[in-house]
Amino acid sequence: MAAPEIFDRSARRHRRDRAEPDYPAHAFLRAAMLEGITERLGAVRREFTDFLDLGCFDGAFHAPPGARTARCDAGFAFAHRSGGVQADEDRLPFADASFDCVISAGVLDQVNDLPGALALIRRVLRPDGLFLGAFVGGGSLPTLRSALRVGDGERPAARVHPMVDVRAAGDLLMRAGFALPVADLETLDVGYGDLGRALADLRGMAATNILADRRPLARAALAEAALAFAAAGSGGRTRERVDIVFLTGWAPDPSQPVPARRGSATARLSDALGR
Repeated sequence: MAAPEIFDRSARRHRRDRAEPDYPAHAFLRAAMLEGITERLGAVRREFTDFLDLGCFDGAFHAPPGARTARCDAGFAFAHRSGGVQADEDRLPFADASFDCVISAGVLDQVNDLPGALALIRRVLRPDGLFLGAFVGGGSLPTLRSALRVGDGERPAARVHPMVDVRAAGDLLMRAGFALPVADLETLDVGYGDLGRALADLRGMAATNILADRRPLARAALAEAALAFAAAGSGGRTRERVDIVFLTGWAPDPSQPVPARRGSATARLSDALGR
């Protein structure tokens, strides 16, 4: 029996299609993720020839000169705009060992089967291929979460989906079979004049509520949430925090360094420390 799905796949596709026409006006968060991914890619001293941009949005990721890039998105409009294919990240249509580098920015926090998606990413990588990912992590949007709870009053509802923190993300990389896994965190601070502007950004980046078990926010509750959001700020601006989790992992290959066998050391740590 299949486990119940957290996210509504149909709603996710619809939200992405709705966001596509005006997406560049709200792309600052993914731009920050792509900047971090590009920096990490630049630190790797080897060339990659076949890239997969997984969750491609408007195709803003640019591979190094001479490399080929396939693109994939869960939404039809984004896939069509970027010349890619439409598919969910946990249902990839690519053959094993098709790419030597997979990048994914801004989508893995909305995947029903994240462990399965990571395992598929590893499978489509060639041996010693590189995966670089980024997504919104646990602890993000604390002010918005608090304001929505105030708006709901005594009948709270799930308004923001569960998010993966950096420690759990590293564990998931290991479970998916990646070698040399690394998960690290960067934080963005964003200012908003009111709750409406924050919600407009979330709609514009296809990041509104797609939980399978969701209910609409009543107008009165939205008004209460807006007051709480404004009260959390000062000088007419409310600050919001977004944590970005970055993932780095390699498809296993015999050429990669491995930890020494336990008990194989030939020197004592106390000697190395001069004690």
